[in-house]
Amino acid sequence: MAVEEVMMVAEVEPPEYFVETAAICSLVQRAELYLAANFPVYFRGVSGSGKTTLALHVARRLGKPVIILHGDEECSTSQLVGMQQGYRFRRVQDNFIRAVRRYEEEYSNRWVDDRLTIACREGYTLLYDEFNRSRPEANNTLLSILQEGILSMPAGRSDGERYLRVHPDFRAIFTGNPEEYAGVHPTQDALRERMITLDVDNFDYETEIAITRAHSPGLSVGSCERIVDIVRAMRQEGSFPVTPTIRSCVKLGRALAQLGISRLIFESPVSDIFADVLVSGCSRIGDRRELEVLRERLDEIMLAVQSKE
Repeated sequence: MAVEEVMMVAEVEPPEYFVETAAICSLVQRAELYLAANFPVYFRGVSGSGKTTLALHVARRLGKPVIILHGDEECSTSQLVGMQQGYRFRRVQDNFIRAVRRYEEEYSNRWVDDRLTIACREGYTLLYDEFNRSRPEANNTLLSILQEGILSMPAGRSDGERYLRVHPDFRAIFTGNPEEYAGVHPTQDALRERMITLDVDNFDYETEIAITRAHSPGLSVGSCERIVDIVRAMRQEGSFPVTPTIRSCVKLGRALAQLGISRLIFESPVSDIFADVLVSGCSRIGDRRELEVLRERLDEIMLAVQSKE
C-alpha cells in the first residue's frame, strides 16, 4: 500500500466515554444487521445528537480499517475517486561511445487513487460524515457502487481500467443533518433509496445521564441528573431559538467537573457556566435583550429543578 493510502486509513479505537444502554444497543444492532445484508446505513440527526460517535462505533465493530470522508461544498467526484497529480519524469543519458551522446526522456502522468477508490478496492469500511454537505453531483458516483458494486473510473488512470469491481467486504456508513439545516443539500432520491436511514433523535433520560457521566469524571450522579433535567426542560419549553442536545449536557459536565464540586448550587460560577452554554449557545443572533430574556427563563428552570431535590 502506498504511503498516501496509509495516511487515509484510520484504525478506529473505542472511545473511553462511549456508553451502551438499551437505546444505543438497539440502534447499533439494527445498523449491524443492515450492513451484514450489504445495505449502507445512514445515521440522520440534528447537530449534537451523537450520530457521528455512533457511526464510528459501528465502523469499529466491523473489524475492518476505516476510511473517513467529510462532506464539503467544494467536494468533487475527482476528490472522492482520484485524479492526476503531477507527473513522472525519466531521463536516460547514453554516453557509451564518447563521441556520441544519446538522450531519452519520458514523461508520464501520475494518477493517485483517492479514499473512495481505496475503500472499494481494498474492502475497507467507508464512513462518509455529513455527506449531504457535498453537492449531489459529487455523490453521483456512489450510485453504481451501492447498487451494482461497480466504481466507474475516470479516463487517465495508469492501468487503463474504466471500471473497478467493488470488494465484497466493502461497507458504507453515512451521517448527515436533516435537509432544513443551513449548508445541507437535498439528497437525490436514487441515493436515498439505496440506504437504510436510522434517525438519531434525543436519547431517553437514562441514556443522557449515562453519556453525561461518562464525559464528566468526578462529577456526582446527582449533578449529572440535574444537568440533564435542565437541558430536557429547555427542550420542552420550546422558547429557545436553538434546542439544546446531548452535546450541551457534555459541555456542561466537562466544564463543571473542573470545579471539583460534589453538589450543584445554582449560583456563580455554576449559574454563569449554564448561561454560557445554554443561553449564549442557544441564541442565533446574540441580541442583548434576547439574551436577558433567555437568561431569566433559564434561571426559572434552574430554580424549578433545584426545588425538586
